[in-house]
Formats: sequence, structure tokens, C-alpha cells
Amino acid sequence: MTRRPIGYYVHHHGAGHRARAQAIAAASDWPITLLGTGVGEAGIDLPDDRPLSGRFDGVDGSERRPAALHYAPIDHEGVRLRVARVAQWIATERPALMVVDVSVEMAMLARLASVPTICVRLNGARSDVPHLEAFRGAAGLLAPFHADLELESTPAWVRERTRYLPGITTAVAGAVPPSGRILVVIGRGGAPGDGARLAQAARACPDVQWRVIGPVSAVGDCPPNLDIAGWVEDAAREIAAADVVIGGAGEGLVGAVLVADRPFICMPEARPFGEQQATASGLARLGATVVLQDWPEAATWPSLLAQAKALSPQARRRLHDPQGARTAAIWLSEQAAAA
Repeated sequence: MTRRPIGYYVHHHGAGHRARAQAIAAASDWPITLLGTGVGEAGIDLPDDRPLSGRFDGVDGSERRPAALHYAPIDHEGVRLRVARVAQWIATERPALMVVDVSVEMAMLARLASVPTICVRLNGARSDVPHLEAFRGAAGLLAPFHADLELESTPAWVRERTRYLPGITTAVAGAVPPSGRILVVIGRGGAPGDGARLAQAARACPDVQWRVIGPVSAVGDCPPNLDIAGWVEDAAREIAAADVVIGGAGEGLVGAVLVADRPFICMPEARPFGEQQATASGLARLGATVVLQDWPEAATWPSLLAQAKALSPQARRRLHDPQGARTAAIWLSEQAAAA
């Protein structure tokens, strides 16, 4: 019997959505088609819907946007073509299920097109009208984090409809030799790292090699124990080899740190709905990481690194499912089969 595909919509802000989709697709026995901007030959590449200003802050400039939507700009050719392309794919392929990671508008579109949806729920205070209406119309909700990291303010009915599935990430193949380095990870979704501050931190720990991956502003006088690597091909392997990892609280980085089981110093970045702040506060509450709200004084780095290494590994290990991607793939297949 031919299985109707699962469609998986991939948001294009940051790298975590696509990494999660690819991990699930690779672990799935059910056919999954990715739909999103920049997915290339891996799926259906959609026209770009970002604001013409070039900034993607979720603001569409509309004064009369319906209360159930987040982003619905008027007279945007990319949005128009994007909606048409997704609707055409649904009409042609008749998917058994649509996973939406993440977009209230795409969840509503799939629901209007008579397709059951699974909404990916990121952490944070997502009790606004658009989110709640998308959740209400979904067949189920997928949270790619441990239930113990959930905000207390999340409505009970949302929790009850949520399947918590931590560990949706691709494990590093083969053994990774320890590098002994401090690894600073700067993601795609925020501002570049501050080169001057990174240089000061490295100077405060002269006996330890520091390595930074991701975008960084000008460093100036770079100390010999600081390596600015820029973008790298295999960030997961770099994380697995690190002595301590320093970075934000995005789902992608947190998942990679947990799968690698590395000590972590977390500095949550400003994100819509307080997503990173919610994750960081949960990690701190459970003793799984050291959380800093601001970049610290350079002289405090030796003690902060020691504090991170002293954390109980069990506190972070309990938040990770080594079979997370496979568990998610099986659950989605069950939802598709029942549709």
C-alpha cells in the first residue's frame, strides 16, 4: 500500500528548524517531504517571504492583521507565491499529515486545505491568540524539549495535547577525541559575537585554548590562545570535542550540547516569546548548566569554567533522549497512519 507523504514545513530563521526536520526525516520509515526556503534539493524550495526591509522580526507592517495571525503582509509577492506553492503541493500529493516547524500561518493554511497538522511548540510564553488558535486547530503538538523545561505558565490544555520529544538531533558518527578547548558557539539567528570581549576572555585563561565558531566582529589584537574559525561544516563534532561549550539557549545548540554531554555555560539571547530565556531558566533550575544573563567580566572566566565542569553530568543527561529523532519519527508515523 502506498503511503501518502508527511509534509514538513521548515521555518528559515536560524538553523535549528531545518536540522530538526532533517534528523526526523533521516530516522523515518514514512516518506517525509521538507517544504521551506533554502531546503534546496532536499525538498520543496519555497519563495522567500521575508520582509522587503531585509529584517526578519515577525513584524509585517499591517495595522489590520487578523488576531489569529502573526505575519500577513499585504501585497508581498513572495508570500503570495509561497502560499500558492504549498497549496499546490497539498492538492497534488494529498499528504497524510503536515508538520509545521514553525508558523501559525502555515498551520492555518494546512488546516484550511483539510490536512491534519502537528504544530512544533518551541519553549517560551506562547499563550498569545495566534499560537493558541493554531494549537487548538492542530491534531497534536510536538515539543522538542524535555517536559521538565516547560514554563509553569503554559495552559494545562496545551500541555495535555503536547508530546515532549527531546533529543531530536543527529548524533556525531564515530568517536570524537577530546580537544581540551573552550568552544564558543555563535548561532545564525542573532548578532555576531563580540571579538574584543572574546579576546579578553581568552587572555584571562592563558593556559586554555579558546575556539569560536560562527560570526564574530573584529577582534583586533588576537591572543595566541584564541582561534576565530567562522562558519564550520560540522559544528556537532566541534561541540562533542569541547571541554566546555559557551553559547545561547536555542533548541539546536542546547540539543547538540546534551547529545554530546558537555559542560555548558548558557547565555540566553533575546528571542520572540522569551524562548531562550525559558529554556535557560529551566536548565538552571535543574542544575544542568551555568546560566549568565550578560557577558561577564574577563577575570571571572576561570571560576565560571570550573563551575561548569563541576556540574553533575546526570542533571543534563536526564534531559536528553539518545533515540529522540527515531522516537519522533515513529510518533509522527503513527499520527499519519491514524489520519
